Amino acid sequence: MTSALLIVFAFVLGAVIGSFLNVVIYRVPARKSVVYPPSSCPSCGHRLGPAELVPIVSWALQRGRCKHCGASVSARYPAVEALTGLLFALAAWLRPEFPELLLIWAFIAILVALSFIDIDTYTVPDGINFGGLFLGLGAAALLAFPQPFGQALDAALICAGVIALIGSYGSLVVRRFRDGKREYPVGLHTLHLAAMVGAWFGPAAGLVAGFLNWALNARTKRVWALPDGLTLGLAALGPVVAYLVPAWPFDGLHGLFIAAGGLALTGGLYWAFQPEPEDDPDEVVVMGFGDVKLAGLLGAWLGVGPFLVGLMVAVVAGAVIGLALRERKVPFVPYLALGGLVAFFFGQDLIGWYLGYLGVGP
Repeated sequence: MTSALLIVFAFVLGAVIGSFLNVVIYRVPARKSVVYPPSSCPSCGHRLGPAELVPIVSWALQRGRCKHCGASVSARYPAVEALTGLLFALAAWLRPEFPELLLIWAFIAILVALSFIDIDTYTVPDGINFGGLFLGLGAAALLAFPQPFGQALDAALICAGVIALIGSYGSLVVRRFRDGKREYPVGLHTLHLAAMVGAWFGPAAGLVAGFLNWALNARTKRVWALPDGLTLGLAALGPVVAYLVPAWPFDGLHGLFIAAGGLALTGGLYWAFQPEPEDDPDEVVVMGFGDVKLAGLLGAWLGVGPFLVGLMVAVVAGAVIGLALRERKVPFVPYLALGGLVAFFFGQDLIGWYLGYLGVGP
C-alpha cells in the first residue's frame, strides 16, 4: 500500500473507530454494554440505520439533526470521529510500519476514549486504562515494541510513581501537613510507606514493605499507618542521602519511584475489582488517582525520558487552557494524552534538541 493510500485508509478507519469510541465514551462510565442495544437517537430513541451511521458524513448531511424527530445532535460526535481519523492518519504518515502501526492506532484510540470520558465525568475507567497498560507491556514482551519489556515495565512503575508522589506531596502541603484519608486495606498511606523504604533501601525492600503493610491491614482488619508527614519526609530525604554519601548502596530516586509506582498500580488494580470507597467531601486531592494509572500506561508506551517531555507539555497546556477557560477543576487526562502523543512521535527528537541546546548532547 502506497503512502498516500495508507494515509487515506488510516483516516477512514480512524473515523469509523471514532464512531465506536463515541459509544464507549457515553456507555462505559454509565456501566452499559458497548455492543447492545444498537445506536439510537438520544432524544427520541429511534434506532439509527446504516445511512445515519456513516462517520462525519451522516451528521453533515442531516445538518446535525435526527432524521426522525429533528432534535439537535451534538457536534462532538463528528468531532471525535474527525479527531481520531486525523490522529490515525498522522500515525500512518510518521510510523507506517506494520504491525507496529496497528498497536499505535490502538494506543491512540485508548487515549481519545480516556480523554473524553475524563472531560465528561472526571473519572478514568480502569478497564480501558489497564487494558492499555497491559497491551503496551504485552507488545513489549512479544515484539520489543514500543520498547523492550524490561524498560517498559520499569518505565511504567517509575512514571506512575512520579505522578503519585507529585499528587501526594501537593496534597500534603494543601492539607497543611495533616494526614489524608486512610483506606482499608491499601491506600495512599501504603504507597507512602513503600516509597519511604524504597528511597532508603532499594525498590525491592520498598515493595516488600508496602505489601507487608497491605497484608497486615487485611489480616488484622484495621489500618496500620505512619503519619504522612513522616513517611513522605523520609522518602524525600532518602535520595538526598544517597547522593551525598557515595558509598550508599542504593539509588534513592530509583527506589523511591519504583516502589511508589508498584504500589500505585497494584493498589489501583485491586480497587478496580472492589466496590469504590465513598468519597470524603472534606478530603483535599491535588491530583486524581486516574492520572497516576494513566501515567503507568504512558510509561509503558513511551519510556521515562519521553514521558517527562509529555508531562511538561501536559502541564503547560493544562495551565494555559485552564486559565483561559477559568476552570477551577481541570480534567488532566486530556492534557496527559496530548503530551503523551507529542512525546510518542517527537519525544526523542525534543530531548536531543534540548540536550544540544544545553551543550551536553552528542
